[in-house]
Amino acid sequence: MSAAAAYKRLMMEGERKSALEVARNRLMVAVILFFAAFSVMMIRTVELGISTPETKQVAERKIVIPPIKVARADIVDRNGEVLATNLETSSLYANPSEIKDPKLVAAKLVQILPELPLSEVEAKLSSGRKFVWIKRKLSPREKWEVNALGVPALQFQREEERIYPHGRLAAHTLGFVDVDGNGLGGVEHFFNDRLKDKTRTGEPISVSLDIRVQYALTDELEAAMSAHQAKGAAGLVMDVNTGELVAMASLPDYDPNDMRGSGGVERFNRATQGVYELGSTFKTFTFAAALDQGVASLEDGYDATKPLRVARFTINDDHPKNRYLTLPEIFAYSSNIGTAQMALDLGAERQQNFLRDLGLLDPANLELTEVGSPLYPATWRKSSIMTISYGHGIAVSPVQLASGIAAMVNGGRLIPATLSHDDQSWRPGRQVISEGTSRKIRQLLRLAVTKGTGGRADAVGYRVGGKTGTAEKPIAGGYDRKALISSFVGVFPMDDPQYVVFALLDEPRGTKETFGYRAGGWVAAPVVKNVILRTAPLLGVAPKREDAGLYQQVALMIEDK
Repeated sequence: MSAAAAYKRLMMEGERKSALEVARNRLMVAVILFFAAFSVMMIRTVELGISTPETKQVAERKIVIPPIKVARADIVDRNGEVLATNLETSSLYANPSEIKDPKLVAAKLVQILPELPLSEVEAKLSSGRKFVWIKRKLSPREKWEVNALGVPALQFQREEERIYPHGRLAAHTLGFVDVDGNGLGGVEHFFNDRLKDKTRTGEPISVSLDIRVQYALTDELEAAMSAHQAKGAAGLVMDVNTGELVAMASLPDYDPNDMRGSGGVERFNRATQGVYELGSTFKTFTFAAALDQGVASLEDGYDATKPLRVARFTINDDHPKNRYLTLPEIFAYSSNIGTAQMALDLGAERQQNFLRDLGLLDPANLELTEVGSPLYPATWRKSSIMTISYGHGIAVSPVQLASGIAAMVNGGRLIPATLSHDDQSWRPGRQVISEGTSRKIRQLLRLAVTKGTGGRADAVGYRVGGKTGTAEKPIAGGYDRKALISSFVGVFPMDDPQYVVFALLDEPRGTKETFGYRAGGWVAAPVVKNVILRTAPLLGVAPKREDAGLYQQVALMIEDK
């Protein structure tokens, strides 16, 4: 090889070594930079891990999202059927500072969520803030469509939504919650702290309702309300031995799953919040007080040949017999004249004390905040004694009436109404009348159905007893003869009382089937009968033949004229 060629070769090798050295140096620099960056990231990660949330916000201007909502406990009926529970859902929020075209994004969102006002969404997305709620608790389809927009600034927060599987059924009892899951009505409000209590580890609250009985009661009330074009209706089924409300309904009602459009009328609980003059159902209490305190006996009677006049009032009978009536006849024929005279013999003090003992002069002590206060005269005059004896001049809630009637038939024990399905065996009740008086009241109630005004409540095989109630609605200066509160309170079976069933219609109209009549015996008694026929098998009450001997004695005191 020539000297020139050797020199050239040496020069090429030198250049190659120089290039390799440069490449090696550059690679080393890159590796060092990579490790430096990685070290910084590790240090920053550790720093963020041990820093406070406030430090994180300041350091990175991190978006703070409200915490995930914690589940409320379920509400179940007496048989474990779920009445209220939580389902996982998603809520939509946005970071407006990252949205370049707020108007365009707002327009797309409103197409998916048409209930949102466009101007409101535009204002939120144009605010430049780091966090704004767009809509709480989206449906799965809504979430999918928003995701499909592909806007990174739109994100979702997992939450839980309160669901009522049975919709409107038992709405007034269960109540509802706000968007943050706080109870605003019914059991949801009354037991709000217990339902949110984390120490209960998800243990449900069991209420006394039987949703099957609730459905039958509501269905019959709706049918009657429609047939008689009534403004409203209310009803309940109560266990006379425990005070448990097995069913309770108020119409019109609302859907707690969707409170939009539901106003005061729909949210008003007629069964507990409404107080009404309940007419002749109150005669049951007048008879019980008089019999228990020895003022009268079943063999006694009163002259009902003509109306009574007291002050500027005249007391008449709706079904006048125009003769002397025995006590069983007064009860069966629902004589105001006879009952008023018996109340005068009882006197104001004993009448008031008896009604107070039954809890009829104070609000019901129930696991709801929607409870009405009774209305009665501040001064108990002679006219008050007479009219209150047959349910005029005093207004109470249906649940109060039912509690009082239960005490009249269960052996004389007043057991407060309850919506709790805890062990009720410890609730013996307070004795308000003797067992002997209670037995006589059962006879009279059965008599009112077999031979009196309550015949349309007679459910064959279930030995129903009960009392009709018809009262004109009070207005300024008097009463509206065209507007009635028509009701019926029934008990079955009368030889071994188990349940009170009550039905009320607000301003019903007569029909062809009722021959134009609107009284409780015509429009409310059939509701009670149908509820009993539908629910007795569910409640374990079997039909059987009646032992006529139990009622034969009082039945003989009736003249069929």
